[in-house]
Amino acid sequence: MSFNPTHVLDASGLFCPEPVMLLHNKVREMEAGEVLEVIATDPSTTRDIPKFCAFLDHELLAQEQRDQKFFYYIRKG
Repeated sequence: MSFNPTHVLDASGLFCPEPVMLLHNKVREMEAGEVLEVIATDPSTTRDIPKFCAFLDHELLAQEQRDQKFFYYIRKG
């Protein structure tokens, strides 16, 4: 999968709620339509990031797990 992200947020090693807090701050800096790749190691992000996107009307393009990392591709709404 390739979404050509405009921005990357590496939240590896951080635990809830830090990844979502960083995500919230990063999305604020972005323009509508830009794509963000989020890399996380906390399994709770599999629940929290999709909820974040739905609640704030951002598009979760994909989410996948590779080894011990979770990858999310989000288009800012």
